[in-house]
Amino acid sequence: MSSIRVTLPDGSRHEYPAGSTPLDVAKAISPRLAEAALVARVNGELYDLTRPLEGDSTVEILTSKNPEALEVYRHSTAHLLAAAVLELYPETKLGIGPPTETGFFYDFQRETPFTPEDLEKLEAKMWEIQKRNLPYERKLTPKEEGLAKYRQMGEYMKCELIDEKADAVFTEYTLGPNFIDFCRGPHLPNTSKIKAFKLLSIAGAYWKGDEKNHQMQRIYGTAFFTQKELDEYLKQLEEAKKRDHRKLGVELDLFSIQDLAGPGLIFFHPKGGQVRVLLEDWMREQYLKRGYSLVYTPHIARSDLWKTSGHYNFYADNMFKRMELDDAEYQLKPMNCPFHILIYRDRQRSYRDLPIRLGELGTVYRYERSGVMHGLLRVRGFTQDDAHIFCRPDQIEDEIVSCLEFAADTLKTFGFDRYDAELSTWDGGASGKYDGSPEQWALAENALKKATERLGIKAEIMADEAAFYGPKIDVKLVDAIGRRWQLSTVQFDFTLPRRFGLEYVGEDGKRHQPLMCHRALYGSVERFFGILLEHYAGAFPVWLAPIQVVVMPITDRTLEYAQRVTATLKEAGVRTQLDDRKEKVNFKIREAQLQKVPFMLVCGDREAADGTVSVRNRRHGDLGVQSLDAFLSEIRKLIDEKTPYE
Repeated sequence: MSSIRVTLPDGSRHEYPAGSTPLDVAKAISPRLAEAALVARVNGELYDLTRPLEGDSTVEILTSKNPEALEVYRHSTAHLLAAAVLELYPETKLGIGPPTETGFFYDFQRETPFTPEDLEKLEAKMWEIQKRNLPYERKLTPKEEGLAKYRQMGEYMKCELIDEKADAVFTEYTLGPNFIDFCRGPHLPNTSKIKAFKLLSIAGAYWKGDEKNHQMQRIYGTAFFTQKELDEYLKQLEEAKKRDHRKLGVELDLFSIQDLAGPGLIFFHPKGGQVRVLLEDWMREQYLKRGYSLVYTPHIARSDLWKTSGHYNFYADNMFKRMELDDAEYQLKPMNCPFHILIYRDRQRSYRDLPIRLGELGTVYRYERSGVMHGLLRVRGFTQDDAHIFCRPDQIEDEIVSCLEFAADTLKTFGFDRYDAELSTWDGGASGKYDGSPEQWALAENALKKATERLGIKAEIMADEAAFYGPKIDVKLVDAIGRRWQLSTVQFDFTLPRRFGLEYVGEDGKRHQPLMCHRALYGSVERFFGILLEHYAGAFPVWLAPIQVVVMPITDRTLEYAQRVTATLKEAGVRTQLDDRKEKVNFKIREAQLQKVPFMLVCGDREAADGTVSVRNRRHGDLGVQSLDAFLSEIRKLIDEKTPYE
C-alpha cells in the first residue's frame, strides 16, 4: 500500500503516503491547525496525532475547542505527575491515573506519606519535565513480555491490570527514560502542549476502590488549556471552600455526624431540623396540589421482597446486611419503589383508576463505602422525595411533562434559575445489558423526547447511559458559583412491573401491564439541603432561614418592649429570637451576622417610646427606623412569596 485516502469532516477526500499520521494531515490543512492540534479522531475513535494511520480513514483534528481534547490533555498531565513522582521518589509503585470531570488524579503506593511540601516539589519537577519537550510515545507490547517486564520492575499492580484487561498485545506509553505505563491512550504529542496545571490535594484511596485491598495515596490535580482558565477554576475552588456545607453545618449549628452513632448518619439539630421541615412540608403540599397520594411505608422488609425486585442479587453490595428475625430474613430498604408497587398490587386496578401517583418522603439505607461518604451529599441513611407513577401508554407523555414542570418549579422556588438536562438512552439492544423489548424502549424514549420538546428543554442525548430497566431524564442544576449538581431524575422502568406481575383491566376487558415511572426531585432531602447550603453560602432566603429575626434590646430599660416585639412577630408566624444577653448591641449584631440571620431589630429608648424598631439587614446593613407594622408587612411578603433574596 503506497498511499491512503483520508476523508475530512467537510467530506473532502485526500491522498497521503502510507504511514502518514494525523499530524501530517493537520500540517497539510494548515500550519496554524498543526500548531493547535492536540489529538485526532480517526474513524470515530480518539487517536494519537503521531500514530501512523493504518489505512483509509476519516480524520478530524481536535484542538482546545473540542471538549474531548481536554480529557486527553488531563490524562497526559496525570502521566506527567507520575513521571515527576518517579524522578523524585523512585521507590514509589504506580496505581492508576485517569482524567476526571474537573482534572485528574494518580494513585501511588509509598511507605512515606506525601506532604503538602511534596506537592510543591512535584509541581516544580513537572514543570521541569514539561520544558524538556518529551514525547508521549506509544508502544505495542506482547502480553507475556510486558508481564515479565513489570514483574522485574516490581510493579505488581500493573501486572494485575494487565492480567485482567490486556489483550495478547497491549499498548504502553513512555515519557522520558524513567516512566512507562500500561495505558490505552491516546495522549498529547509531547509535554510542551501542557500549559497550565496545579496539584491540589492528597487523599487516601483503596486499590481498585475496594476497601478490602491495600491503601494508596491519591494526588489530585487539575489542568486547563490556559492559565486564565486555571486561575478562574482555582478562584471557584476557594469560593467553594468558603461554602463547604460541612464547615457551614458546624458554624451555623445545623447538623452533625456523631462518631458514636456511625459514619454517614445525619443528626439534624434544631435549626437544621427547621429547614428540613420546611423542605418536606413544601414538597408534601405540592404532592397534594399535583394529584399525588401520600403514602408511608416501613423501613425494613423480608428478603423475599428484595429477591422479587432483583435487589437481593443485583444490588446486594449496596444493601446493609441481612437480619435473622423470628419468622424470616429481613433487610433495611435501599429504595422505596418495591413498597409502592405492593400498594398498587394490593387490589385490582382499572384503566379508569390510572394514572396512580404515589408519593412518599421515605427514608432508605445504603451501604456506602467509607471512602466515598461526604457530609450530606453521600450518606448511608437518607430521605428521598420519592414518587412512582403507574399509567397507561397513552398517558405517559403527559405524565413526563408534568414531572418536568414539577422539577422546574422546584428549582425556581428554591432560587435556581439555571439547569441542564440529559436524556439517557439505550444501545438498541446490541449488548444485551438492558431489559425490556425494542417496542417498550421506543415508546419510552419517544415519550421522553416529546416531553422535552413540548417544554422547550434542550436535553443532551447520553447514548448507552440509560438504567438497565429503562431510559431516564436527569436534571442538573447550576449553583451560584457555576457548579453543576445532579438533582432531579425521571426514570422509566420495564422490569419491576413485570417482576411483580402488575396489571390493570383495560377498556377491552383484558389485563394489561401498566407503565411505571420513578421520579425524585430533591434527589434526597439531605443532598438537597447540602446543595442549598452551599448555593446560599449559609444565608438561606428569609422563608427558609431557621431564625428570621433577632430582636436586641439596647438596655434593660427596653427589655420589656423587646419582649413585646418578639411576641408580636412570633404570633404573626415569624421565627424570632430575643437576644437579651448582657452584651453590647454591636457584639449581638456581629454574632447575628455570623449566624446569617436575615434581619436584626434593635430596640432602644426612642424605639420603645415610638413603637418602632431600628432595622438591620444582613446584606444591606442599616435600613433605618420603621414602625413594627411596616416591618411585619415587609417580612411577611418575603416569606409568603418565597423571595430568593431579601
